[in-house]
Amino acid sequence: MGEGWVRSRWARGFTGLLVGAALGWLVHQGLQLTGPELFMLLGAAAGLVGGLLLHAYARSVRLTEITVTVPQFSELRFAVTRDGQQVAWKLFVETATRVSTQALGPGDGRMREALTSLYGLFAVTRELLKEAHPGVQTGPEPTVEQLGIAMLNLELRPFLSRWHPALRAWELAHPDTAESEWADDAACRAELAQVQRRLAAYVQSFGRLAGVARPEVLLGPAASEDAGRRSG
Repeated sequence: MGEGWVRSRWARGFTGLLVGAALGWLVHQGLQLTGPELFMLLGAAAGLVGGLLLHAYARSVRLTEITVTVPQFSELRFAVTRDGQQVAWKLFVETATRVSTQALGPGDGRMREALTSLYGLFAVTRELLKEAHPGVQTGPEPTVEQLGIAMLNLELRPFLSRWHPALRAWELAHPDTAESEWADDAACRAELAQVQRRLAAYVQSFGRLAGVARPEVLLGPAASEDAGRRSG
């Protein structure tokens, strides 16, 4: 063991000795008190204990602070709690593994599959947020749950409310026609690409809030390049 560790050990022991002696003296003095002086001492002790408990609670609630950049809000500073980390991890897994968050080039895949995937993402995100305990807001900073709700209301809901019924109506009217013949296919794909770019920022934010190192790497080269442009 190093000399510094030994000195530190003796310093902690000496400090503990002094604190113990001081507490013993205070207890002895307290036993001699009566009337208002006794109540003042008890009140001071109760206030000290309460302050220490509040400090310990605040440390357990406010785990860390992280600044993320998401569409509609620019930079947001989050006070991430342990419960918030768990919610962020679940949201990250659900959003990062959906086919709807991966780029869909012209003529690639089917819009029906992408829309169904986005609809499923909306449903599972809403269920996760309903099951999670409301985040403790320790200041003006938003919570992870509020970021999830913003993704639903500002990104997924507007896109799905426009294109999901439009494609469904066309499918019912043209049951034997290839989806590529849909007149709005190109427009829908173009808007989907914009939504996916914004969703990628949410996915990366959930990853960072969950403690994932470089979450953009897990989303593929396009997300990594986009993250590099935002940080540059």
